[in-house]
Amino acid sequence: MPEYQAPVRDMQFVLHEVFEAGAVWASMPGTQEVTTELADAILDEAAKITVNLIAPLSRSGDEEGVSWNDGEVTTPAGYKEAFATFAESAWIGLGGNPEYGGQGMPKMLTVLFEEMLQSANNAFCLYASLTSGAALAIDAHAIEELKQSYLPKMYSGEWTGAMCLTEAHSGTDLGIIRTKAVGNEDGSYSISGTKIFITAGEHDLSDNIIHLVLAKLPDAPTGPKGISLFLVPKFSVEADGSLGARNGVQCGSIEHKMGIHASSTCVMNFENATGYLVGEINRGLNGMFTMMNYERLSVGIQGLGCSETSYQGARQYARERLQSRAPTGPLNADKEADPIIAQPDVRRMLLTQKAFTEAGRAFGAYVGMQLDYAKFGDDEQKRHGADMVALLTPIAKAFMTDKGLDSCVLGQQVFGGHGYIREWGMEQLVRDVRISQIYEGTNGIQALDLMGRKVVANQGKFVTLFLQELGDFIDEQKQQPGMEEFTSALENSSDLLKETTQWVVNSASENPNEIGAASVDYLHLFGYTAYCYMWARMAVPALQKQSEDAFYQSKLLTGRFFNEKLLPQQHALVASIRAGSEPLMTMDEALF
Repeated sequence: MPEYQAPVRDMQFVLHEVFEAGAVWASMPGTQEVTTELADAILDEAAKITVNLIAPLSRSGDEEGVSWNDGEVTTPAGYKEAFATFAESAWIGLGGNPEYGGQGMPKMLTVLFEEMLQSANNAFCLYASLTSGAALAIDAHAIEELKQSYLPKMYSGEWTGAMCLTEAHSGTDLGIIRTKAVGNEDGSYSISGTKIFITAGEHDLSDNIIHLVLAKLPDAPTGPKGISLFLVPKFSVEADGSLGARNGVQCGSIEHKMGIHASSTCVMNFENATGYLVGEINRGLNGMFTMMNYERLSVGIQGLGCSETSYQGARQYARERLQSRAPTGPLNADKEADPIIAQPDVRRMLLTQKAFTEAGRAFGAYVGMQLDYAKFGDDEQKRHGADMVALLTPIAKAFMTDKGLDSCVLGQQVFGGHGYIREWGMEQLVRDVRISQIYEGTNGIQALDLMGRKVVANQGKFVTLFLQELGDFIDEQKQQPGMEEFTSALENSSDLLKETTQWVVNSASENPNEIGAASVDYLHLFGYTAYCYMWARMAVPALQKQSEDAFYQSKLLTGRFFNEKLLPQQHALVASIRAGSEPLMTMDEALF
């Protein structure tokens, strides 16, 4: 298994030099106490705990997996002790509401911590991220009594969280779920039904598990407008905060999966389980989407984290593996072969990994910044931030995970036959990252959400706001020494995205199939433009300091590789989009 090392300097570069986070935080009342020194201290400590405590459990956890026995789930050896240490160090509440015991750190910072956690061991990370996401939904939508009863224990890691959406027959179509909620005289509800694919639905890491469950009241409207959200604890909570009787919640079985073996994926049965309404009746999706949007960015970071670990392993192997001679002649005349990093195709694979990973890290922080504006900013910042979060979340989830899988496959390929062998750990990363394209809304659904709801539905309004920011950046930077190559690439990419957006909006007005036909290619087109913007922003400080340190030279050379060797793929995507829906929809289903 690659020995993961947290890329702290890269993260500090993005945080402080690219986005000047200190100034961003100082400008908003809710984040003014967060300094660059505090951020660096958090990143340093996060690196220690992820590298030394959590990463060493990744391979053993994969090999042992979780086990199920009569409704009880046991995590692999070492997980319970590691989770206790992790929780005691207050990492789960890093971004939580300080009123209930959280630390209130901005998302721009916590997203970098999440990357470390995902890189080190994404199966372990899921237990923490589901808890943070559930706490976020409770904090945003639950009544004060529920917040006070549940949030402090969740932030401390004594209790963990899970979200229960999916049912065997419904999948993405939540409007046809069958789980029922019946009101009780004391204001609680009795919840009955079965949910599948529930991550961290049952395990032995915490004293209680807090399920957020989607269900319908007997008189609820049909479809998604009839869904309500309920908090259903594994054990009841007494008035003094102690745990009471076991609730009507049982794990019927666990799934045997391709990857993330140390993460429990459960079938959860609710039989007259006592639950409490979160938010308003029949408006449960509002509360659940608060959690889901958090998880979607976290899943995007999962793709990024696996990519980083794969790149680190492939880079080391390529430097050490001696095989063949460099095309220009021997580099190691005293040895029988040269390192394979001398081969152009190996460099292609490594640079592709590096370019997507480093742009993805910057993009994750950028989306985190928009979330911070939406939460802590003034009225205008909140509106703009919310619009950008709506637009960019499906891209963060889908593009980062699509490229995450591509990167892990490339890392495995660098190893050749050894990449297919279990002991090297590269094949585990391929297996683990694959789920990131599927759960929290498949990437196809993310593309439909982007194309249909975030672009066509508002005639490209959000896209226009994003492109205005890119245009302002280009105007500001294009005269700066050395920036012309980056601003020119960004301008061309922006023009392609603008023209293609208008083409799809116009075409969809005549043929609704154009939305689905264009959606995946359009999301990737947008992703390339977003990453081109990230590389242009990274080029600004790198150009200023390239003579001081090879670190900055590496940034510039990687950015040029992205623009010259990867960005041209946008033209193929545009050609595919403009081919329209007819090649997809003409064939009769009997001919498939």
